[in-house]
Amino acid sequence: MTKLKLLALGVLIATSAGVAHAEGKFSLGAGVGVVEHPYKDYDTDVYPVPVINYEGDNFWFRGLGGGYYLWNDATDKLSITAYWSPLYFKAKDSGDHQMRHLDDRKSTMMAGLSYAHFTQYGYLRTTLAGDTLDNSNGIVWDMAWLYRYTNGGLTVTPGIGVQWNSENQNEYYYGVSSKESARSGLRGYNPNDSWSPYLELSASYNFLGDWSVYGIARYTRLSDEVTDSPMVDKSWTGLISTGITYKF
Repeated sequence: MTKLKLLALGVLIATSAGVAHAEGKFSLGAGVGVVEHPYKDYDTDVYPVPVINYEGDNFWFRGLGGGYYLWNDATDKLSITAYWSPLYFKAKDSGDHQMRHLDDRKSTMMAGLSYAHFTQYGYLRTTLAGDTLDNSNGIVWDMAWLYRYTNGGLTVTPGIGVQWNSENQNEYYYGVSSKESARSGLRGYNPNDSWSPYLELSASYNFLGDWSVYGIARYTRLSDEVTDSPMVDKSWTGLISTGITYKF
């Protein structure tokens, strides 16, 4: 059964569409997002998606993240960034009786550096960030190449990327400790770091001047370090979001 939870997919919007649509100074909107989790017997989540975007000369804010520019011109953008990562696991939400005996995994605040480099052939987008709340103590590095195509009011941006998770990141979200193993009956598991490639597509259509509808999708092929976990029963994760925004 799909659950409705009040948690924004702001990180997806920030990483997938934020750089590509940075020409708008301030925009507000709302939509809906669907997330397929990798965890065993775990429901697909449907989220309301509040959209709050701001792009200034020194500061920016998109979804659940924001940053301060250290360098900002038409070709290169380097910023200190912080964002809320909504990745989590609640044992009671799993339909598997063994999984229900595991510890919860919390979402957390990530902080680090983000960089974008623009060329006539597309642009590079990369973010290196670490956990700041002593939950996973992990590090995540995301890097992608995207190409933006515009025809009238329609903008389409396909991309291909890869996400690196540190050993601590994978251990927290996908590892099974000896205590958890004894309690649940699942085998213990200690993953290493991992690389997970993904495909991404975002699109928006501008109408009536300042109104736009958007759609964002991402498909991630999970690394063996993740899929080998007894907590996981999928080889992929995916998310889709769509909604409407107004630019001020």
